[in-house]
Amino acid sequence: MATTAQLFEEPFDADEYIERLAWRTPGGGSKGGAEAFDPKRLLEEFENHIEELKQLDEKIQRRVEKLEHQCHREAKEFAHKVQDLQRSNQVAFQHFQELDEHISYVATKVCHLGDQLEGVNTPRQRAVEAQRLMTYFNEFLDGDLRSDVFNNPDKIKEAADIIQKLHLIAQELPFDRFADVKAKIASKYHDLERQLIQEFTAAQRRGEIGRMREVAAVLLHFKGYAHCVDVYIKQCQEGAYLRNDVFEDTSVLCQRVNKQVGDVFSSPETVMAKLIQNIFENKLQAHVKEKLDETRHSDVEQYLKNLYDLYTRTTALATRLTEFNLGSDKHTFLSKLIKSIFSTYLESYIDMERDYLRNRGAVILQRYYDSKNHHKRPIGTGSIQELKERIRQRTNLPLGPSIDTHGETFLSPELVVNLLQETRHAFERCHKLSDPSDLPKNAFSIFLLLVEHLCVDHIDYALEIGLSAIPSADAKNANLYFLDVVQQANSIFHLFDKQFNDQLMPLISSSPKLAECLHKKKEVIEQMEVKLDTGIDRTLNCMVGQMKHILATEQKKTDFRPEDENNVMIQYTTACSKVCAYVSRQVEHVRKSMDGKNVDTVLTELGVRFHRLIHEHLQQYSYSSMGGMLAICDVAEYRRCAKDFRVPLVLQLFDTLHALCNLLVVAPDNLKQVCSGEQLTNLDRNLLHAFVQLRADYRSARLGRHFS
Repeated sequence: MATTAQLFEEPFDADEYIERLAWRTPGGGSKGGAEAFDPKRLLEEFENHIEELKQLDEKIQRRVEKLEHQCHREAKEFAHKVQDLQRSNQVAFQHFQELDEHISYVATKVCHLGDQLEGVNTPRQRAVEAQRLMTYFNEFLDGDLRSDVFNNPDKIKEAADIIQKLHLIAQELPFDRFADVKAKIASKYHDLERQLIQEFTAAQRRGEIGRMREVAAVLLHFKGYAHCVDVYIKQCQEGAYLRNDVFEDTSVLCQRVNKQVGDVFSSPETVMAKLIQNIFENKLQAHVKEKLDETRHSDVEQYLKNLYDLYTRTTALATRLTEFNLGSDKHTFLSKLIKSIFSTYLESYIDMERDYLRNRGAVILQRYYDSKNHHKRPIGTGSIQELKERIRQRTNLPLGPSIDTHGETFLSPELVVNLLQETRHAFERCHKLSDPSDLPKNAFSIFLLLVEHLCVDHIDYALEIGLSAIPSADAKNANLYFLDVVQQANSIFHLFDKQFNDQLMPLISSSPKLAECLHKKKEVIEQMEVKLDTGIDRTLNCMVGQMKHILATEQKKTDFRPEDENNVMIQYTTACSKVCAYVSRQVEHVRKSMDGKNVDTVLTELGVRFHRLIHEHLQQYSYSSMGGMLAICDVAEYRRCAKDFRVPLVLQLFDTLHALCNLLVVAPDNLKQVCSGEQLTNLDRNLLHAFVQLRADYRSARLGRHFS
């Protein structure tokens, strides 16, 4: 095959190239089988092809050398050309600098010449203008306005410019000599001013922004420009307040006018500020006065709601208006407008808020007690009451007659929600309507009213009633409702605490009133905790008293010294069964009434008293061998009941008591060993001896010798 450079273009595969060469050589491929294969012919073809490749390589090498030589030559020529261009560019740059210097010189001369021409032309123009004004002044002096500019309505703009200048000149003339002409000029001045305002008003009604802009520009130098702005503001508001929502109407009006004043007036921010001031001092002030005055003395609740709503909507409107250009200090400007409307109402706000909350709280409380047909008992606050409280705290004695509340806690979630709702609204109004410097003080006064109504008049009163309703410790079949009071008081105080953190804290967090609020809250908590602790303590005494009553009535001496030692069929005594059932109910009651660590605290105290009662109760009897086994069974049941407490200390106490009861049945010879056991080794020897003395065989078996 012919050997050319195209055969070696990428992608090139040497193996494929050799195969193709062998295949095309007669006798060199697999065509015709092994007999047709001619290695000599194939070798000859390979040698010839290698020669062709050598020749092709030499040819290509010569061509490469030729191209390299040509490339070097062209590179030198290009370098020479670039050097020539650089020299030409340098020359052109020098010429450009010279031309720039020449242009600057000519421009300086031209400016100097222009200044000279202006210096000559300005006095000339002033002289021409003065001559023209003198001509018009002579017409006023003669009383005959002949010039077309004063008689042609289409030239009112030019006439206005002339009369405005003549009016300024007339101000400087002596009155005695030029009184008549000054009066004529002033008359024409006011006449043109009136015509211009009429023209502006007509253009505004037609919606011709261009004509309004022209007339406003002319009137800008007249004294009546302010009147023109007033007319514009008045006409803008015509038909703008057709809905009942004056705030939304104002916002829409200002949005529309803001686009227009920039096209009409040279100082749109002044016009816009004057429009807003006019709206605030007329429309909004009248609306606020109407809404508030009609309820101020007849419905205080509605008055406070209206005041909050109106003030909130007014400040929201002012916030929207800040997006307009009203001058450099628009925030202060809008604040003053708001203050001018609401200042008289805000001065007396907090007094009305407090009076309303005080009366409203009293009504809510009275309505609740009336619904319960309950006449609120007076809670004494004098020295006698304080003395009783101290005696009750120290001795736990129920001073005064116990009353029957029939299970009523005198705590109402609905009442609490109503009080907290009213206070929440009050805090919201206080935040919005109070001066920042008075906000902490006002919020604190609202908080004190909440404490008075919720904590003192409701929770504290319910605790006092609950304490009075707790029966004495020796009462039989007493109904214990104080834990229900505790449960509801805790729930209510959680709501109170949530409002304290969510509503009050943000208002006072950075003021000295924070310390006062926290101190007051702590004081209220401590007062309630004292009464809660007292009530819980007396309730636990009642529980223990009820257990003591069950044991006294149900436990018989023959339980632990049965007549027939071999015929005892019960697992534990009836007294034990009833006490455990009663304790289980009370434990469940405590769990429902308490939360958090209070559950463990109260159950620990109840468990300790329960253990003490059983311990003392068991020491009242004498035990036979079978009776001791039954006592162990009773204590085992008491211990099972103690597991419901989920208090390790209580379970440990009953484990120890169970171990003590083993002393009632252990063989005399093993008594000393048992007393040295793990659970009893740390107990007082007198206590162990006291338990051993309860055995019926104490004297006969001479058990006292083990403790001598």
